[in-house]
Amino acid sequence: MGTARAWCVLAPNPSPMTLDGTNTWIIAEPGSPTAVVVDPGPDDDGHLRRVLELACAGDRRVAQIVLTHGHPDHSAGAAAFAELSGAPVGALDPAFRLGSEGFGPGTVLTGGGCELRVVATPGHTADSLSLLLVADGGLLTGDTVLGRGTTVIAGDGSLGDYLKTLDELRALADEAGLGVLLPGHGPLLTDPAGVLDYYIAHRRERLDQVRAALEGGARTPAEVVAVVYADVDRALWPAAEQSVRAQLDYLAGR
Repeated sequence: MGTARAWCVLAPNPSPMTLDGTNTWIIAEPGSPTAVVVDPGPDDDGHLRRVLELACAGDRRVAQIVLTHGHPDHSAGAAAFAELSGAPVGALDPAFRLGSEGFGPGTVLTGGGCELRVVATPGHTADSLSLLLVADGGLLTGDTVLGRGTTVIAGDGSLGDYLKTLDELRALADEAGLGVLLPGHGPLLTDPAGVLDYYIAHRRERLDQVRAALEGGARTPAEVVAVVYADVDRALWPAAEQSVRAQLDYLAGR
């Protein structure tokens, strides 16, 4: 799964929240002596060594590691992978950086022999970023957009930020001529504009449902979840409650 310059190594951590597992992405221009690795994933030695083997095929070396955000299913293996590869770790949250000073929104990475632009995409978490792979018309989205279903607004996330991010990504889809989204979980998506339109509409619909639940007498996040997410697997209700709390905070601030 991938494009001419990006390919996926699936981490062995499937779950209801991670879908088939975390997508670790290797980015390299064909023939480049260097590669960029995005989201090494969990601290699983077998997975990290497989990523290193593939990233370093043909005598390539890893020039840069990037985290789309700090959740453990994306970042827990970063320090070990940095030790294995000798590459620095870049992240928007300085707490997760290793030897990548000056890393931030607008940073242009060329460590894979092709251009990767860092785009701040807060919402799922405060430190979420996406990476624009210019040559392939691709966007690596982390958990901001998933290959299946929709994402959760985590405890340190913000629905207001997320709605703004989705609008900005929708504009980017047209401006950059995006042809594919490369998510942190699930399959790649070949209709970026359509997917983002759906995500925006879905969030607006959920807000309407939460308003209706409140008008119907629901008072706590758990009560709202029981109404709005009645048709969703109960195993996902704790995650849904995180999103509902974010929705309630958003509505309270309007």
